[in-house]
Amino acid sequence: FACLALPLLALPWVPGVVMAAPGDVPVEAVEPLPIKEVEDGVFVHTGAIDLMRAANEGAIANIGFVVGTRSVAIVDSGGSTLQGRRLMAAVRAVTDLPIRHVVNTHMHPDHVFGNAAFLGGETTFVGHANLGAALAARREAYLASNVELMGEALMAEVAIVPPSLSVAAPIAIDLGDRRLLLTPWPTAHTDNDLTVLDEKTGTLFAGDLVFLDHCPTLDGSLLGWLGAMGALRALPARQVVPGHGPATASWPAALDDEERYLETLAADLRAALAKGETLSEAVATAAASEAGRWQLFEEYNTRNATGAFAELEWE
Repeated sequence: FACLALPLLALPWVPGVVMAAPGDVPVEAVEPLPIKEVEDGVFVHTGAIDLMRAANEGAIANIGFVVGTRSVAIVDSGGSTLQGRRLMAAVRAVTDLPIRHVVNTHMHPDHVFGNAAFLGGETTFVGHANLGAALAARREAYLASNVELMGEALMAEVAIVPPSLSVAAPIAIDLGDRRLLLTPWPTAHTDNDLTVLDEKTGTLFAGDLVFLDHCPTLDGSLLGWLGAMGALRALPARQVVPGHGPATASWPAALDDEERYLETLAADLRAALAKGETLSEAVATAAASEAGRWQLFEEYNTRNATGAFAELEWE
């Protein structure tokens, strides 16, 4: 995409969204989330490679924030309102600038359940054009299932916060002497993936379009994800913050392991379909060669194979 042709959005306010002065949003006495400054003004919290549970406060995704000269943008808010508050406390330990944007890279709870911590201020919530509908469709299931996983105490204040700015085509937001390029993607990991590129440092927040160490999880289209690899590799980034895994990795080499896994999954399922195997037979062996390469492989590979089997049946 040609960056100079993109609409540039400073967005001090959005019609229909009630704004308040920065001081109107109190920062509670919580321990700031541990963060690492991976580049000048770019901060990342590295999530645990685990399932969401009370013991980890739902803090399993890599989340972070970018600081400009006028404002701050959050990139994913975490897996609980408590984690969102701790993220806000981490921001406040760095700067008093207003948090003008919370960008959600996609719909999954470990990336959006912290949103409620940022309500009530001058914050615009930003997401893919499909994000609002996806969150609405899954609201009850997400809330109910995560009460079981994390407990009522952590979930009591969690609210599903839809985007007030929906992104259907690439845009740039201005934090002051710093632009973030927001790119919505066709259905891949989900049908509402959005990447965030800090043009100043070449740091790409890829959300769950990029997994390292943690087994990739498929909630969209295997073929779409594989089809997006070329365009992802072409993004002018120097390093990536993956949705799960280490805080940063070199770009585009960070895609190599994930692409191999997805290609192996597709090849194994196609071979099973060609032999006339049933779903249960196919998923039992699909991508088995990848088992030792990923954490949480047993938790996610069968689910991935099940969804992809149905998709590949109709190739």
